[in-house]
Amino acid sequence: MFKFLDRVIFLLWLCCVQAHAQTFPSIGRAATVAEIAAWDSDVRPDFRGLPVGSGSVSQGMKVWEKKCASCHGAFAESPAVFPPLIGGTTSADIERGRAAGLTAVTENSKTTIMKLATVSTLWDYIRRAMPFDAPKSLSVNEVYATTAYLLHLADILPADFTLTEKNIAQAQLKMPNRDGMSTAHGMLDVKGKGDVTSLACMNDCYVNEQSLVVLPPSVNGLNGNLAEQNRNYGLIRGVDTSTKR
Repeated sequence: MFKFLDRVIFLLWLCCVQAHAQTFPSIGRAATVAEIAAWDSDVRPDFRGLPVGSGSVSQGMKVWEKKCASCHGAFAESPAVFPPLIGGTTSADIERGRAAGLTAVTENSKTTIMKLATVSTLWDYIRRAMPFDAPKSLSVNEVYATTAYLLHLADILPADFTLTEKNIAQAQLKMPNRDGMSTAHGMLDVKGKGDVTSLACMNDCYVNEQSLVVLPPSVNGLNGNLAEQNRNYGLIRGVDTSTKR
């Protein structure tokens, strides 16, 4: 959604610039092909937009240790700074394309690889936003290598694999949650048209208390009463954690 909006905003901006240039010939100019290409850098789920490049698992491990491990851990499993990236998936998940751990009622966090449906999202995010302290500093080949290393940690790619724009679709076929993306949500109906007949509750809605997160009584009072520590507007309301309950 955000990629689509970015593109729409850019095209509107480009049209305004071109129209402005036609109205005032001495001000502005049309964007060059190279300038448009620099903005139009998103990678789609079908891998359109993916640049030519390559990176092996072993090369990715070196990039990871130098630029990524300090935040995510040597094996991308650390929750110390950010939620863990790798873990929680099984060979059965890879076989069926759905991560069973997402619906498990446990206290374990849901890792990125459990939720991720497309390799293109992983590749594109690494390219745009990583490393955290120097986004967009990785070369195209380093992005391929880092992606390959993460997919190897998730048992999707073998240790001797070299990821390229030509074979990345092979990894997509083994993503543990590749069938986990759904368009059956409140923004679209089954025919792909905008949902203008939503029956979503807007006030006095039923709350299933069995589905709420409930803190154990043993923690009451450790950080004061959460019910008294929230803003007086919005939907978030803390539970009563006073010791007098």
